[in-house]
Amino acid sequence: RRCNMQQQVQHLQRGPGFASTSSRSPAVPLVPTRGSRRCRGPQTSPSGSMVCVQRAAGPACTPAARSQKPHRLSPLRAAEDDLDVGPEFDEGRVIVVTSGKGGVGKTTSTANLGMSIARLGYKVALIDADIGLRNLDLLLGLENRILYTAIDILEGECRLDQALIRDKRWKNLALLSMSRNRQRYNVTRRHMEELCDNIMSLGYQFILIDCPAGIDVGFINAISPAKEGLIITTPEITSIRDADRVAGLLEANGVYNVKLLVNRVRPEMIQKNDMMSVKDVQEMLGIPLLGAIPEDPQVIVSTNRGEPLVLQKKLTLSGIAFENSSRRLIGKQDYFIDLNNPNKGIFQKLTELFQ
Repeated sequence: RRCNMQQQVQHLQRGPGFASTSSRSPAVPLVPTRGSRRCRGPQTSPSGSMVCVQRAAGPACTPAARSQKPHRLSPLRAAEDDLDVGPEFDEGRVIVVTSGKGGVGKTTSTANLGMSIARLGYKVALIDADIGLRNLDLLLGLENRILYTAIDILEGECRLDQALIRDKRWKNLALLSMSRNRQRYNVTRRHMEELCDNIMSLGYQFILIDCPAGIDVGFINAISPAKEGLIITTPEITSIRDADRVAGLLEANGVYNVKLLVNRVRPEMIQKNDMMSVKDVQEMLGIPLLGAIPEDPQVIVSTNRGEPLVLQKKLTLSGIAFENSSRRLIGKQDYFIDLNNPNKGIFQKLTELFQ
C-alpha cells in the first residue's frame, strides 16, 4: 500500500498523461506510427526522453501536427497511389471545349486531347455536360460501364467516385456523364462548380468539359467553373461566325484564357483556294492558335470502335496533330504540322512527275 501511494504521488507531480517506465505496457510501440486516430499522450522512453505513443497508424503527435487541420483521404486515394502522374500544378486546370455550332468535332477533340494528356502522366477527368445527349462515352468505349451520372450525385443517390468511370487502358483518365434519361434535371452553375471542386479534391490535374452546342442555359452552366476555354471551329463561314460569338460570351463570363483549334482542315482545297487557310481563320477570330487538325477518315473508324485516334498503333496525321496540340495545351513546346504540303500517294507523285 505504501508503494502504491508513492507511485500515485509521483504520478500527480508529473502531471496527467505521464506514466512510469514500469507501468508502461511493452506491447505498445514507442515510435509514432502512421494512421493514428487518437493519441494516448506522451510517455517516458527507457532513455528518459518523452515520446508519443500512437494506437494505430497515423501522423505523429507533435505540436506542428496538432496545429494542422485534419486531412481527409479520398476514397480513390488508395487505388491511385500506384499511378505515375505528371508534374503537379499550383492548382488544377478546368478547360471548357466549346464552339457554339454543332458537328465541328467538340466531342472528338475532347476525347483525343484528354487521352493524350493522360498518356503524358497527368490525371484527367472528362465531363460530358450535354444533358440528355451524351456521346463522349461512345468515343471512349465506356458506354456499357456507366451506372450513375452527375445527376445521381446531385440527388444523393451515389457518391462521386461511383459516377467517375475510369478508363481500362489508362487508369488516370476518368469520365463523368451528365445525362439523365428519366427526366430533365435543372442543373445550375453552382452545381457545376461544386462538381469540379470535388473532382479537383480527388487529385485530378485537368478537367475537360465537353460543352453542348448552342449558347443557351446548358452552355452557361458548362462554362461557369472553367478558367480556360478551347474553341473548336472549321474553316467555314458559319462555324467561324459562331466561334466569334462564343469567344465574346466566354470573355463576358470571365474566361479570358482562350485558345483556338481548327478542325477538319483540307490542304488540297486550301491550295485550290476553295477553303480558307488556318492563318485566315486565326486572323478573322484573333485568338491564339493551339493547333490544326486535318480531315481524316480514320476518325469515323476510331469512333465506331470506341477507341480514340491517338491510341492507334500507327498514328495518322490527325493523331499526331492531336498529340502535338495536347503538349502545347499543358505548356510544352511542340511544332505545328505543315498542312501546306499534304501527303501524296505514289500515283499522285508519278502523275505530277509526268505532267
